[in-house]
Amino acid sequence: MIVHLIDGTYEIFRHFYGHRRFNKGKDKPFAATVAVLHGVLQMFEEGATHLGVATDHVIESFRNNLWPDYKTGEGIEPALLAQFHPLEEALALMGVVVWPMIDLEADDALASAAHKAAADPGVDKVCIWTPDKDLAQCVSENRIVQVDRKTGTVRDEKAILKKFGVGPKFIPDYLALVGDSADGYPGISGIGKVSAIRLLNQYGPIESFPKNVLGQQHKQALLFKRLATLKTNARLFKNVSQLRWVGPTSGFAKFTTKAGAPRLLDRAKAAAAKIIQPTK
Repeated sequence: MIVHLIDGTYEIFRHFYGHRRFNKGKDKPFAATVAVLHGVLQMFEEGATHLGVATDHVIESFRNNLWPDYKTGEGIEPALLAQFHPLEEALALMGVVVWPMIDLEADDALASAAHKAAADPGVDKVCIWTPDKDLAQCVSENRIVQVDRKTGTVRDEKAILKKFGVGPKFIPDYLALVGDSADGYPGISGIGKVSAIRLLNQYGPIESFPKNVLGQQHKQALLFKRLATLKTNARLFKNVSQLRWVGPTSGFAKFTTKAGAPRLLDRAKAAAAKIIQPTK
């Protein structure tokens, strides 16, 4: 069994701006949402059976209390933000397990779900569908991998080491040192990618650095590491069997009508029939 975990926030951003290249600024209310749903259905059509989607119900999280400049919803285009909650509703109506996060982030949900699924002996592999570098910390050998849908790249532990210069367990330390502009923390002054890799490979995690290496910035580095470290204990599901897709709910037809996307319903029914009654 392969468990697929999707970064719904990334997907709706990706499709929203993808449509922007063609719609001349005239955003359709459900365009990005419908595109995400088609993408999920494609995965079912290609054989996926167990799947969950994590979303940021709100952008702010507990990390904003730790670092005032951490990312917020400020600046997100209203037309994009207006599709966040409809996406969550539509996924649920399509029968897909969705985790709308409030105090935690979608990344925390993905990390927690991957941790839980990988602990199940019945699971052969966990695929986390996002290019977000934060999630690289979850990769474990070839059992938990990161998939970039846009490029088709699959990264196992060796690929993470090749890309970042450090293994998955040091990704929070690496991000703490070099910073993450997308999340709103700057990293440590005077530390670049090359020096971060050298220090981590020489000393191990930031906690093991000699005090003189970072000097007065040591405490701040530990704070940034806390920001970069994903939670793996969010209670999302009791067992992996709850992630099995069994088709759309009765309310999905109403949504597809409202969204002007009748093909979604046809695809969902056909995909469900294939999964529930596989060809003998």
